[in-house]
Amino acid sequence: MRSAFPTLLALTLLATPVLAQEEGISATINAQMEAFRHRDVAAAWAYASPMIQGIFGTPDAFGQMVKQGYPMVWTPGEVKLMELRTVAGALWQRVRVTDAAGRGWYLDYRMVQGDKGWLIDAVQLLPMGDLGA
Repeated sequence: MRSAFPTLLALTLLATPVLAQEEGISATINAQMEAFRHRDVAAAWAYASPMIQGIFGTPDAFGQMVKQGYPMVWTPGEVKLMELRTVAGALWQRVRVTDAAGRGWYLDYRMVQGDKGWLIDAVQLLPMGDLGA
């Protein structure tokens, strides 16, 4: 009878980078949400990719966009990370957020690897009807 150890070891080594990737992405999204909870726009800005920072130019302009366009992110309740997917070569993290009024929202976060970790490169609000929720 052959030992299952080599197979188990190989599977563990293959899964380790994926788990580290998921943990890094999760940490980035959760840290930005926490920064918005505390109205620390400068800290939230640090999790935005260079592309996003280039579009908005300043933390204040970025904060105003989030406040007006994504109120569920500006004042998040419960945050639950769902599935991480690759779409056309890009990593997308689905997130369910409860807003201040208790309504649920689904967002997709496009993630990119930066010099010091994962960064948020886009956020797309998803229609609830398309998700069967």
